[in-house]
Amino acid sequence: MLLPRKTALIVIDVQQGFNDPRWGARNNPGAEANIARLLATFRAQGRPVIHVHHDSAAPDGAFRPGTPGNRPKPETAPREGEPVYRKSVNSAFIGTTLERDLRAAGIEGLVVTGLTTNHCVSATTRMAGNLGFDTFIVADATATFARIGLDGAMRPPEEVHLSALSDLKDEFATVVDTDAVIAVA
Repeated sequence: MLLPRKTALIVIDVQQGFNDPRWGARNNPGAEANIARLLATFRAQGRPVIHVHHDSAAPDGAFRPGTPGNRPKPETAPREGEPVYRKSVNSAFIGTTLERDLRAAGIEGLVVTGLTTNHCVSATTRMAGNLGFDTFIVADATATFARIGLDGAMRPPEEVHLSALSDLKDEFATVVDTDAVIAVA
């Protein structure tokens, strides 16, 4: 694995609202720790770090601005000078200046992490790949929750996670793990 010369780490929606029990069973409890490791590596190497946060519009949304759920989780909180893009849809590229800013900075590659694998992480990864960025999704630095399938059966979170990664693999992104990214960063 080789990262492009100008590669940014993107941390998507690692916010306290995902601590709410209403989400149900979750996989990969170590995702935030792995994201913190990637943040430390990218920061130490002077590589760009980008944060994306979700703003819920619904009155009962878990990520409503001004509520505790909208705040980043402490271990992945942005540092001064690191850009934070605020979105209200799944893709970090919709309604933000993310693409324009990445291109202006000469960014060629994106290492994508965050919550949830099958929603905002997937939507952002798909668009990044379609926009021509060399995209890497970090399997053990993403996580998701159990979901009810079209057949009415509850799908376990690990199954939802692996299915989302399988849908992204090779067509939109290269699926990697934290250690592989750290080894080449």
